[in-house]
Amino acid sequence: MAEDMLARLRQALPSLRPSERRIAEATLADPAAVSSLRITELAAHCDTSTATVARFCRSIGFEKYKSFCLALAGAVADENGRMRQFGVSEGDIDPADATSEVVRKLAYQEARAVQETAEMLDLDEVDRVVDAIIDAPFIDVYGSSSSGLAALDLAYKLRRIGYYTSAWSDAHLGMTSAAVLRPGSVAIAFSHSGETEEALTALEIARKAGAYTVAVTNFPGSPLSRLADAVLVTASRETRFRYGAMSSRMAQLMIVDVLFIGVAQRRPDAVTQALAATLSAVEGRRRPSSEAD
Repeated sequence: MAEDMLARLRQALPSLRPSERRIAEATLADPAAVSSLRITELAAHCDTSTATVARFCRSIGFEKYKSFCLALAGAVADENGRMRQFGVSEGDIDPADATSEVVRKLAYQEARAVQETAEMLDLDEVDRVVDAIIDAPFIDVYGSSSSGLAALDLAYKLRRIGYYTSAWSDAHLGMTSAAVLRPGSVAIAFSHSGETEEALTALEIARKAGAYTVAVTNFPGSPLSRLADAVLVTASRETRFRYGAMSSRMAQLMIVDVLFIGVAQRRPDAVTQALAATLSAVEGRRRPSSEAD
C-alpha cells in the first residue's frame, strides 16, 4: 500500500470523520514529518486522542500505527525519487516559479496522475463497464466544465466505431436524455469531486430509467460513487493554481482510452472497419501543404 498511500489518503478525505480528517490533512501537509512522530505526538498535533489516531489508521487499512508510519515513510521516499527524476523539489506551483520550473512541475503532476490512476484502477470493474457498453443500445455521457471534455472525448470515440452515444454538458438536456434511456443502456458521469449536482441528477434519473450507471471520479466514497453501479477511480490532486487541473483531465482521459481500447479488443474486426470508414469519410477534407516557392 506504500506506493499509492498518499493518493488513497487524499481520496478518503470526504468520507472521514472530522477528527480523522484533521489527521489526514496534517499527514498530507507534511508526510515526512508525520512519519517520524509518535502516536501521542500526532494526537496532540491534531488536537485529538490516540484512540482516534488508531481508528484513523484502521479506516485507511492499517492495523497498527507503526505500519502506518512505515508505509508513509515509504510513500515519501517514493515521491521524492520521482520528483528528482523530473528535477523539481516540490510538486505545487509557486507564483515565483520560472516558466521552466512550471513546465517541470506540470510534467511531474501529469505523469503521477496517469501512473497512480493505472495503479489504482479496479480492472474487474473496467471489464464489467466494457461488457455493458458493448451490449448497450445507447450510451449517455455526462460531465460539466473540465469533466465535460472527457465526456465529449469518450462519446466521440464510441460514436466513431458505431455506438449510439451522446455527451451532455447542458444539465437540462442531459436529464431529459437520461429520462428516456431504455433498460440496458449505459449512463456514464464524469466528476472529479463526485459531488457535482448536474452529474448526480443525470445519473440518478438514468438509474431510475433502468440504465447501467457508471461514475468516473477521484473520490470512491463520494455521493456519485454511491449512486453508481460501477465506479472507476482517478488519482489526481488539485492544488492552489490548478482547480479543474490538467492532471484531473489527464486521469479521466486515461480511463476514456482504457474503455475505448477494451471495447475495440472485444470487436476488433468491426472496430477496424468502422475506423476505416470514418477515416475515409473525412479524408477529402484535408488540405495538403503548399510547396514553398
